[in-house]
Amino acid sequence: MPDQHQTSLKEALRSAVWAQSLTPEQMARVEADTFETFVPKGGYVCRKGDMVENWLGIIDGMVKMNNFSPSGKCVTFTGVPAGGWFGEGSILKNEILKYDAMALRDARIARMPAATFMWLLDSSLPFTRFLLMQLNERLGQFIGMVENDRLLNPDTRVARALASMFNSHLYPGLEKLIQISQEELGFLSGASRQRAHQALHLLEKQGLLRVDYGGIRILDLEGLRRYES
Repeated sequence: MPDQHQTSLKEALRSAVWAQSLTPEQMARVEADTFETFVPKGGYVCRKGDMVENWLGIIDGMVKMNNFSPSGKCVTFTGVPAGGWFGEGSILKNEILKYDAMALRDARIARMPAATFMWLLDSSLPFTRFLLMQLNERLGQFIGMVENDRLLNPDTRVARALASMFNSHLYPGLEKLIQISQEELGFLSGASRQRAHQALHLLEKQGLLRVDYGGIRILDLEGLRRYES
């Protein structure tokens, strides 16, 4: 176990953006009902075809949403770092999951039961507003991914994929050092690991980022957002 202080489940819940406007009574139920699980690197947080039983938050680690074709080809939709929450769409539609969520590294997952989630939706107007923003930001993220995939070259896609992870609403806890492999960045940007490596080298030469041991350090976030090769 690391020597540094580990965020507790209670601390993670109380620091969440959506929790800031809850009443003490609402927060007490959230803390009583929400539980934590550990998912090792490469393990499944949830699987395609499962019924959604919980709203999911990342306490520590990073999770990727992806799908596999029958031939084994993988497409990665997004990566969710610590502080992010996901799965609200499937809960609202009461449908089975249409993607897998896998841990990119050892992850601690907060699981709020769907019944508690729906109770908050019915009883807290600020929580409802948060969810509207969450869904809107998620929609914008995926529209951007389609645009990037169809219109931009690999260097620009890598830059935009990195920049898209810095969304203060979806991923409020992300630091400037992203612990992500070049292979996973390739999945996120629709490029091979080798092509992602070339793009990172180019972006590093232009002073936008630095490839560190164990991750990628962002030096110029706005530059990545505006980048077009």
